[in-house]
Amino acid sequence: MGSFSIWHWLIVLVIIVLIFGTKKLKNMGSDLGGAVKGFKDGMKDGSAGADDKAAESPAKVTTNATAANNTIDVESKTKS
Repeated sequence: MGSFSIWHWLIVLVIIVLIFGTKKLKNMGSDLGGAVKGFKDGMKDGSAGADDKAAESPAKVTTNATAANNTIDVESKTKS
């Protein structure tokens, strides 16, 4: 009584198909599959992007600091 047999699951499946219809179930399945694929791709890109950012971080900080100094000099010359 604790577990369901295959017949219980088949009856549940038939009821779900009758309620939603095969076309809507197919669309929901493809949407779910696309979402899972997009999530996996995002996780791969995110982990690869984090590794790239960690490696490029010191170079960017130096470049940004140099750019910030130039920007401050330009603004001070413009204001005075």
